[in-house]
Amino acid sequence: MMMNRLGDTDIYISDLCLGTMTFGTQTPEDDAHRQIDMSIDHGINIIDTAEMYPVNPISARTQGDSERIIGRWVKTSGRRDQIKIATKVTGEGNKIIRNGIPISSQTIRTAIESSLRSLCTDYIDLYQLHWPNRGSYMFRKNWHYDPTGQDISITLAHMEDVLEVMQELIDEGLIGCFGLSNESAWGTSRWLRMAEEKNHPKVHAIQNEYSLLCRLFDTDLAELAHNEKVGLLAYSPLATGFLTGKYQDGAIPEGSRKSISPKLGGRDTARVRPAVAAYQALAAQHGLDLAHLALAWCRTRPFVASAIFGATTSEQLAYLLKSADIELSEECLKDINEIHRQHPMPY
Repeated sequence: MMMNRLGDTDIYISDLCLGTMTFGTQTPEDDAHRQIDMSIDHGINIIDTAEMYPVNPISARTQGDSERIIGRWVKTSGRRDQIKIATKVTGEGNKIIRNGIPISSQTIRTAIESSLRSLCTDYIDLYQLHWPNRGSYMFRKNWHYDPTGQDISITLAHMEDVLEVMQELIDEGLIGCFGLSNESAWGTSRWLRMAEEKNHPKVHAIQNEYSLLCRLFDTDLAELAHNEKVGLLAYSPLATGFLTGKYQDGAIPEGSRKSISPKLGGRDTARVRPAVAAYQALAAQHGLDLAHLALAWCRTRPFVASAIFGATTSEQLAYLLKSADIELSEECLKDINEIHRQHPMPY
């Protein structure tokens, strides 16, 4: 497993990261614990979660179970020092948590105290804002995104408030560093500028969706990530299962995410299956499995610090981990770029 420096911290993380958002719904606790152990045994040293997980579905009854399942593993495994834990504070609009109020220094304090208890740890390696208070163009909102209602004075005051509490948390040893999620190039640049001006903690990571089917990061954010040393934690590198091929020809496997969320958060469009078919044919041409191709490609991208992938079962995880041994040829990478030109934004 390759290790990448996270931003310009002294933290090095594996280029694959175990995602845990199904822990507690689709993935039962005993299998979740097997997955963490298996991941470490294969060289993965980072897991990602959030206070709002699990998903599929998100509910008040299960909210926080993913962190609690990880916490019970931490408590019984004796392997806390072998893994970096990344988690997130929920943003505005999620009525299940704190009645949907915006992120602030107060909500961060409340959230991190809860996460530390749930995770049975006294520190969190990477603490992230799940999405911006002002809104985001992620989650397929890029098709109708309109930032003209934003008030920059409110945004900047919020950023200063958050950076001040992040400094406190770092000074107290409760977090190692902090990052963003579902952010834009403009937003990230303002976080960076304010941190420099106020001598507050720098953003070292940004967790955005990124895959063969979703390449919004490739332009402005890629340039920012490179020049400012902000590592991308790419979520949904398998495009919620589309890039395994399991949803082709109208298939909906029992227990799959699509069986629970039919539209897959707006990803299931008329354009997506032809794009998947093209990548599937390419994988076969190069003697590869489609899922392995998709994960291996993410690892080639220079701004990706780690690709966050999840598995419903430990059997699926064992299969996906084989992608770590795959190196894509220059010819294969060239073919991928050509397909991307033909199918640039499937959803």
